[in-house]
Amino acid sequence: MAKISDFDRVFSKPSQYIVDFVFDAAVVDVFPDMIRRSVPGYETVIPITGLIAAQHIAPGGRVYDLGCSLGATTLAVLRQLNDIPCDIIAVDNAPAMIARARELVTDSRVQFQEADIVDLEMENASIVLLNYVLQFVKPDERLALLSKIQRSLLPSGRLILSEKIRFEDNETQSYYDALHLHYKRANGYSELEISQKRSALENVMIIDSIDEHLARFSDAGFSHAEVWFRCLNWASFLVSP
Repeated sequence: MAKISDFDRVFSKPSQYIVDFVFDAAVVDVFPDMIRRSVPGYETVIPITGLIAAQHIAPGGRVYDLGCSLGATTLAVLRQLNDIPCDIIAVDNAPAMIARARELVTDSRVQFQEADIVDLEMENASIVLLNYVLQFVKPDERLALLSKIQRSLLPSGRLILSEKIRFEDNETQSYYDALHLHYKRANGYSELEISQKRSALENVMIIDSIDEHLARFSDAGFSHAEVWFRCLNWASFLVSP
């Protein structure tokens, strides 16, 4: 089994030039620690995502884990399904992520694909998982992706989506930005690491408000959407076709 480094130090050294964030080998090596220390509620969202998903997957059902990274959400689903047969198609466009995920998740029910989720064809889905991914999709491609997901879902299926969120008024935004910074500091990140990572993400991670998400779900043809979890400036949605 591949070794995962214990501690994220990707942005710990000063750099004169900060390039846009990419999910390369350096990030893959520390990704579990990076996301745990950066995303409030992550350690609740992933197992509960698996719990929710399992309620909608009949034997032989199909699951799409879009932007699967190292397969944590896929593993959460498998734990809830036990030995129930299913097909999980786990997709990511980062070669380093897919290569490591194939080493870490060896369950025969999972098929990993290196692909752009915007171009992926989907059908007969019991569950589509989109955790912390849409924020990295180009804004003008998000509605088309969600519309495709909506068409792919069975009537009893669900989309589960988690994202960082922004707020409509500046005062609230500033308040939760500050809390999120305190969260990172409490998890051991230095001011240099926080600053450099923020700069790296600035052009690639575009955040929507809860109202923007809900409006887009409606525009994509979904019948119902609700927030099932929120922690600080991060939220998770449960969406019905």
